[in-house]
This record gives sequence, C-alpha cells and structure tokens, in this order.
Amino acid sequence: MKQIKTRTHHILLLAVLILTLNSFGQVYTAQIEQIDNLFTSWNIENHPGGTVLISLKGETIFSKAYGLASLEYNVPNNLNTRFNIGSLSKQFTAMGIVLLEEQNKLSFDDDIRKYIPELAPYDKTITIRHLLHHTSGIRDLHGLLGLAGWRPADLETNEHVYRIFKDQKDLNFNPGDESSYSNTGYIFLAKIIENISGLTFEKWMKQNIFNPLGMKNTFVEIEHDRIVAHNATSYYLRNDFKRAIEYWGYFGAGNMYSTVEDLNIWLQNFSTPQKEWTSAFNTLLTRTPLNNGFETPFGFGVRIEDYEGKQVIQHGGSVGGFRAIARVFPEEQLHIVILSNYSGGGIGPKVNMISDVLLSKSQGTPKATTKQNSITPEFVKLPADKIKKFEGVYWSDSEKSGRKIYVKNDTLRYSNSEKNSWPLVPTDEHTFIMMHPSIKPVVSFDSNAHQMTIKIGDNIPGVFTFLQSNIHKNTNDFKMFVGNYYSPELKTTYSIFNEGDAMYIEHARHGKMKLKQLYNTIFSTSGPIGIIEMKKDKNDNVLGLTMSNGRTRNVWFKRVNF
Repeated sequence: MKQIKTRTHHILLLAVLILTLNSFGQVYTAQIEQIDNLFTSWNIENHPGGTVLISLKGETIFSKAYGLASLEYNVPNNLNTRFNIGSLSKQFTAMGIVLLEEQNKLSFDDDIRKYIPELAPYDKTITIRHLLHHTSGIRDLHGLLGLAGWRPADLETNEHVYRIFKDQKDLNFNPGDESSYSNTGYIFLAKIIENISGLTFEKWMKQNIFNPLGMKNTFVEIEHDRIVAHNATSYYLRNDFKRAIEYWGYFGAGNMYSTVEDLNIWLQNFSTPQKEWTSAFNTLLTRTPLNNGFETPFGFGVRIEDYEGKQVIQHGGSVGGFRAIARVFPEEQLHIVILSNYSGGGIGPKVNMISDVLLSKSQGTPKATTKQNSITPEFVKLPADKIKKFEGVYWSDSEKSGRKIYVKNDTLRYSNSEKNSWPLVPTDEHTFIMMHPSIKPVVSFDSNAHQMTIKIGDNIPGVFTFLQSNIHKNTNDFKMFVGNYYSPELKTTYSIFNEGDAMYIEHARHGKMKLKQLYNTIFSTSGPIGIIEMKKDKNDNVLGLTMSNGRTRNVWFKRVNF
C-alpha cells in the first residue's frame, strides 16, 4: 500500500511538471531538467528536503516538492507543506508598520519609546526607521541572552526579550552610524503593532495582510509547542540526522510558517503589485543612508541588491534546521522561492544556479562584468623612520578584531592573522595600497586620531584604533584579572580564575571556558562570550570588563571583589 501511494505521488508530481512545461513554452525543457537536478540529493530515501516554486511573468514555470517533511513518520513534503520561513518574516512585519503609517497611526521617524514606553532608557533617540533598516544600534537578542545565561536549546520568547531589554543602557553604536542586523529591532516592531492596534500580532497580521492577499496557509506562530497540521519538522545533519529542538519562541523577527505558493502570491507584488498594494510594496523598497552618507542594501525587511548586473529584491531565513530564501528580479518578473527543512540543503548556491539558468535563457543577456579600476596609483619611497611610526596593533570596535602593522625588510606589512600578511606600498606619507592578490584596499593612517582606515572600492571604510605599539607585548600577570564580574544590565555574574599557567572564565550555566590572550588586555573564548576586553584605570587597577559576541557589543561587567 505504501509503495502504491509513493508511486501515485511521483506520478502526480510528474503530471504537474509536464503541465507546467506545456503552459510556458519559452522555458526550455533542458532548463527545467537542470533546475530539477539541483535537488536530487533531497529526494533520496529517509532524507529531509523542501519545496521549490519559480514563476516568470506571472506564470508558475516550476513547482515541486522533495524529500520528507517528517523522518519519524516517513511523511513526504508536498506543495502544501508549511515551513518556518525564519527571517523572511521580517518583510511582513515591515509591511505591518507600512500599513499603519499609511493610516497615519505612526511615522517612520517617531521615537520608538512613544509606542513602547517601558523600553530601556537609552540616551539616544531610536526611531522606527532605525529598526526597519537595522541601524538602531540595539543589541541582537541571541548574543545578549547567551551572555545572560541562555544556552543554545533554551526557549527564547518575546517576553524574555522585553524583560532583558528594559535594563539595557548601552547600544552597539549610535543610531544611524552603522548597519548591524538586529532581530531585536523587529521584535520591537511587532510590539509597536500590538500596542497601536490593541490586537495580538498574530491576529493583526492575519486580518490585515495574509487574508487580504489570499495567503491562506501562512500564519504567525506564537506558541512554540503548538501542533499544526502540515508543518514540516526540521533537521540537522551531524553524522546522522538530528531533529532541531524548537527553541525559537519569538515573533516579529521570525517564526512565521508559509508555503511556496503563498510566498509566490506575496512576491508577485514586487513586480506587478495589486492596485491597492502598490504604494505599500514600493515603500518596502525605501533605503535611507547612514549618518555618513553611505547607503546600505537594507530596505524595510528586504535587501535590494545587484545580481549579475540586474536588480534583485531578496531575503533569506534560517532557524533550527529550516532554511528559506525568496528572490525577485522585478524587471524580469522572475520570482524564486526555496523552502527547506534541512540545514545542509545549500539553498544559497541553488538559488544562484537557478537564477543563472533562467536569466541566460529567458533574457538572452550576457552577465554583466565588473569594471576594474584602470588607474595605476603612483607609488613613492618613504624613509624607514616614516613607516616605522605606523607599527603597532590596531583594534576595530565594530569588528572586534585586530590588525598588526610592522616593518619587515624595509617594507610596511599588514597582518590580519598568524598566516596572512601583505605588503603596504605608499602613495604618500599616510596612504598605502595593500598588495593583496585579489583586491587592493587603500590603507591610510591618521596620527592625530590614532586610527587606521581600510577602504575597498565604494564600501564603507573599516576603522581601526591604535591599541599598542609593541605587537608582541602581552601581559603574563594573569593574577590581576582574577575575580568576580557582575553585569547590572543582565543581572548575572562570571568568575575569572587561574589554573596552572592558564586563565579561565566560568558561569553557572555555561561552565568553565579557557581564555586565549589575543593582545595585552584582550582575550577570546568559546561559548556565548566571544571577546573579552579588560578595562583598567590610570593606576593599572582592573575595573571590569566588556563582553562582545558578534551582534552584541561591549556589555559591561563590573569587578565586584578582589
């Protein structure tokens, strides 16, 4: 009986594929076969997979399901299977804000504390626009909860975020100065929608977005342990497949479930919007420069980028073992959706290969080539004492990484690791070209600001601040760091102690972690911490430390005993 059902399922899929091919003759059979072959590894026995849908000029030209939705019960994926779409959810949350703005219930430039008065007392104004563009400086929830004691499989909910963030006093950076992806910002946007509307986020999204657009199989999951029919289970591959524990209990930044067909309805509006939705979808493509004038790729919940010379609107999603991507080429009216319940599915390369196959055939346009800078810089010769003064360690507070600058064989060299080092050739007394094999960054030094700036093309420059002159100097007096360190923002304590020649840091939930010394007072470790920077007063007494882990920077821990 099971074999008959499986055979019937495959026959139906083949029939759908044949009908699709017949309905759109512009796409060659060879292209469809190429696309189908990209997913053969998902269709082997006892393997998770996913669903794929491609539409071109309003017609679905390819839709197919692969692999199993449940390994435990041998249930195959189908086109009605719902997947957690992760951060694809953000564009729907952004649309909620856009609709409220169109109804004059808020302004994008309002201070968010107007709608969330219980939020932390930051001394900088954070606007709704900052949240939408990921330029608020608000720390990301995952890193911050990790430092507070959450472990990887612990449940993370909106209520946890509200509780932790009401005590936050510091930001990663001044609002508008940088762009740093923040799930927290979109959780706050969901809270704003709830506080303005008086409805739960789930109900408001259903009534105002999903139902009006006809997205009947899309919903916001607000109860992580709820049982919902046709939901896929997600998996990791670690020697054997392992079921991903569903710790993701937060919404606004993620935790929506949808199907490829529902998402295709949504994506069509980026190319040929329904009349009543035209203004709102255009607003999602708003881009606001940073304070320094640089433009980031972030619109409202989507990224607007270039792919092989063509504009593309896209976003990805990742949570547990779920992976999702939705891509739109608006000028070509090409829409691609891939949803998977398998962390190793490689959907990024797959969506690129699909794009390449279809754009080359359907458009007949060769790929755009990137013009190389044909201007050859004029190099100068600097005496040894002129380049020697730039030696030292430089530290980036945004990247939380260091660079070593030193002289070897009368040449200034730049090193970002123990294995990598490149010569710096001067074009004037303060400016150098890095002789990297693939790129040629411009490296400049500002002695007054004690900074080094690295610029690649039109990208935002990286700024590194002078840390120490001796690139080999590291303190070996670890006893000065021994003690307990308490964070008033997180209400948690870490302890530093010596064991033999090594130094360790310990937390009640994370256990003992060995510290690796990077520079004089900067250390790294595993687990949720990442980077530790010890802070001293002018008399060399240790006052405390800061912890940083990616999208969470400089959380202060005061030394509380000696």
